[in-house]
Amino acid sequence: MNVIHYSPWGKMGRLHRDVDRLFSARLLSEQDEESSQAGSWLPAVDIKEEDNRFLVRTDVPGVAAEDLEVTMEDGHVCIQGHRDTEVDTAQDGWRRVERVTGRFYRRFSLPDTADAEAIKAECRNGVLEISIPKQAKSLPRRIQIQTS
Repeated sequence: MNVIHYSPWGKMGRLHRDVDRLFSARLLSEQDEESSQAGSWLPAVDIKEEDNRFLVRTDVPGVAAEDLEVTMEDGHVCIQGHRDTEVDTAQDGWRRVERVTGRFYRRFSLPDTADAEAIKAECRNGVLEISIPKQAKSLPRRIQIQTS
């Protein structure tokens, strides 16, 4: 004899989590000025500051380079793209599909030291890497005061 556990609130709990995730993503994009995010999924992003550049790495497995767009506008670097559905669960016999598909959009503020004209992006092995060089610092100098 097999014991079957009956959980009448299981699906309700899943719905509650999905609704929370939907609204928390919207609220986060409105409140967090550093990182706006929207879309049907959000790729993971790592940001690192080095001596001569800022480095942004974004996990985008299964997204072709031509489906990605990196733009610079108003002091923000914007990453957007989409991953299309590859399988039809009814016809291909898939029993479980967990990989997220659809559009995504991420936006990050750049500091004043970023050189917006020299940004480079490269997509390799499912990782989008954006290199944002820093501007050359102007050294402080003493200004001679003229006397009359």
